[in-house]
Amino acid sequence: MEMIVLQNCTGFEWDKWNLDKNKNKHSVSHLECEQVFFNYTLLLFNDIKHSKHEARSYVLGKTDNGRLLFVVFTIRDNLIRVISARDMSKKERAIYEENNTSF
Repeated sequence: MEMIVLQNCTGFEWDKWNLDKNKNKHSVSHLECEQVFFNYTLLLFNDIKHSKHEARSYVLGKTDNGRLLFVVFTIRDNLIRVISARDMSKKERAIYEENNTSF
């Protein structure tokens, strides 16, 4: 299993497809996705099930406005490339709240 290292990342990489998909399908802006990576508490997981062609990970985190998001991403050339973002499910929210001491 590959270890996820965010501290080596220097920014984000966006393509038009993912920008539009996340905004249109889930009403999540690219700025909200980026905010999640800088706010406490951030829960980080390997996405083994969907890592057939490249290593994927996902985070459970919150935006500056407190919106709880599930964000799938990969790292390419030290850049975080968001694949998908949406509001957390009920189960994901429970995991997040159980591990978040700042509520």
